Amino acid sequence: MAGNINRVIITGNLTRDPELGSVPASGTQVCTLRVACNGRRKNSETGQWENQPNYFDVTVWGQQGENCARYLKKGRPIAVDGRLRWREWTQTDGQKRQAVDIIADSVQFLGGRDDAGNGNGFSSSVRAAESDVPIDTGDFESAPVAAGAADDDIPF
Repeated sequence: MAGNINRVIITGNLTRDPELGSVPASGTQVCTLRVACNGRRKNSETGQWENQPNYFDVTVWGQQGENCARYLKKGRPIAVDGRLRWREWTQTDGQKRQAVDIIADSVQFLGGRDDAGNGNGFSSSVRAAESDVPIDTGDFESAPVAAGAADDDIPF
């Protein structure tokens, strides 16, 4: 029997600035985002196509959440890859509430750092794609070759 799959991928724009907090017991950072994703539907009365917004709450944990809080602002386009989580709680007035959230496995910042608010994820001028998250240049350093390694040691 195949296992269940719980995976969601969305792209959209932030409807508010990210909110960063931490778990009191462990100190783990947690960032909450609200993302708007437009769908299109045809209005049966006018015959015109209209945007129909969908809003999603996204939770981002750890260092990735800290980066989201540091570099993202309202209006910024992002892509989220994660899983759905259903939760239920009782409000102080006794009313039961429930919600489905997205727990992010990865968040990709779309557009350039000046693209918050223009809504399309692309700059008005043509330029090379750039990220506003600092790169760890150690990822690009060449690894030393082990002593005595030669091409004839390869088993194929």
